[in-house]
Amino acid sequence: MTGRTASTGRTALAGRTLLMSGGSRGIGLAIALRAARDGANVALLAKTDQPHPRLPGTVHTAAEAIEEAGGKALAIVGDVRRDEDVQRAVRATVERFGGIDVVVNNASAIALQNPGELPVRRHDLMMEVNVRGTFLMTSLVLPHMRASDHAQVLTLSPPLNPDARWLRDHAPYTVSKYGMTMLTLGVAEQHRAGGRLSANCLWPRTTIATAATANMRGADESLRVSRTPQIMADAAHAVLVRPAGHTTGQCLIDEDVLRGEGVSDFAGYRADPAATEPLRTDIFL
Repeated sequence: MTGRTASTGRTALAGRTLLMSGGSRGIGLAIALRAARDGANVALLAKTDQPHPRLPGTVHTAAEAIEEAGGKALAIVGDVRRDEDVQRAVRATVERFGGIDVVVNNASAIALQNPGELPVRRHDLMMEVNVRGTFLMTSLVLPHMRASDHAQVLTLSPPLNPDARWLRDHAPYTVSKYGMTMLTLGVAEQHRAGGRLSANCLWPRTTIATAATANMRGADESLRVSRTPQIMADAAHAVLVRPAGHTTGQCLIDEDVLRGEGVSDFAGYRADPAATEPLRTDIFL
């Protein structure tokens, strides 16, 4: 059952149902596990049916970890770019858990080349996963969220920074990530008057050390200048437990969210606790 039948004394996300794109590893999995520790139901739509040669984790191992953490899991193998796969994921989630309270737009593709350098297929992949995927997931979940008293959309995308450096450095990726943000803010405005739905974006203050970033930058460097995915998980949890309509239409930064919750010591989030190098600020900030 979803949170529509909340009982007195339960923890914040106990019984709530989340549908997430991606989530086999990294930040998405950390968010899913944080919700699972409350006793949430978590459905994951991801392509990783088989192990990647360089990246650990599949949608099936993620589901096992969610169950071990105290939640209920549903692993759905599919592509967020495909209408039929997202429709199937929404239908399966509703059939298994009775509804959907939260959608997390986590799946994302990245390539930091510019026009003239970026292959068309990589451009199209980013636009389809980032923009189309966010549009599809949100659009198809919204009708089911009308039955929830805790309707939340959370998209992992950056604030709309007008600094032209982000267009200079990687315009195609910037367009795709800003597209995710604009779609989410549009949903917030569309539903603001009713006060029954929250839609927000969340982005990290610093780079986050994941297996994917280690492959891009080198594992040692990534660890020394980054935080762990847990900071994004804790910030996402802090946002998702707020009442529907309480916080909406915001581009939130993980550190700011947690400071608002009374956190002042972030040392425990360092990927390498012994490192002395300054943390690296993430792009778009």
